[in-house]
Amino acid sequence: MFSSTPYISFPGNAREALEHYAEVFGGTLDVMTYDGMEGLPFEPPPGVVAHAQLHGGLVTLAGADDLGESPQPLEGSAYSLMVMPPTVEEGRALIEQLADGGSVEMPFEQAPWGDHYGQSKDRFGVLWHVNVSGA
Repeated sequence: MFSSTPYISFPGNAREALEHYAEVFGGTLDVMTYDGMEGLPFEPPPGVVAHAQLHGGLVTLAGADDLGESPQPLEGSAYSLMVMPPTVEEGRALIEQLADGGSVEMPFEQAPWGDHYGQSKDRFGVLWHVNVSGA
């Protein structure tokens, strides 16, 4: 079976961001750091996340710390993530939880196409679309 998982390279705050997403979306977060790894062609700082994956909740999401010379902030609109909870109440709660420390970019309300829809930018700079089907 084929599957796809969004992967985000965070600018040094992968653990904090993915722990926050685990609180918001539920599931299990598995985190692997570079600590104790041998034979790497570079010397990573202690505690840097090599790979992490959130699974088993409302979303599956993976990521790590960007070890490039100048990691970029996660701001802008070139990408975004969409979640589709089953109820309007859950959608409204997600908009608020995701906006904690960030901002509501579009209020969560009934859209012209019949669904309930809104957008939040979280405190890490990730734009989230929340859509609850009107059917």
